[in-house]
Amino acid sequence: MELKEIKSIIDLMTRNDLTEFELEKDNVKIRIKRGPEGLQISGAAGRDVVQAIAPAALPPGAPSLPMQAQHAAPAPETGFKEIKSPMVGTFYRSPSPEAPPYIEIGQSVTEDTVVCIIEAMKVMNEIKSEVRGVITEILSENAKPVEFGKPLFKVRAS
Repeated sequence: MELKEIKSIIDLMTRNDLTEFELEKDNVKIRIKRGPEGLQISGAAGRDVVQAIAPAALPPGAPSLPMQAQHAAPAPETGFKEIKSPMVGTFYRSPSPEAPPYIEIGQSVTEDTVVCIIEAMKVMNEIKSEVRGVITEILSENAKPVEFGKPLFKVRAS
């Protein structure tokens, strides 16, 4: 991945007020996350790719911010899977404020079990488990925004 491409991604994130961006291309994986702790850039291609970005990739006038490099993602716990958000939106555990949540910790789910709703652009999208198992953890807070790819639930796969 070229430095020019990474700079354009950071510029795009700034212009559109995005907090997180992840891209996998030609066996290179890059993740850029900005927030109160600063800009964090990690890449699975090794430290050289990430260090090549350097503070020069930041938009003009941006303060120098910390960067983190990772050689690979940590090994996932065996037997557990995460249900991740397929879109940016607002996470809701139930179909309406008065209704009970779709699922609770300890509940069994199948691939077709609706686990939550994500509201995006005034459209309520039912999110299905897509995995068979038992819910072990709820990772998102009701009525709060979620990003694409954010883990919503942890499931002990069966």
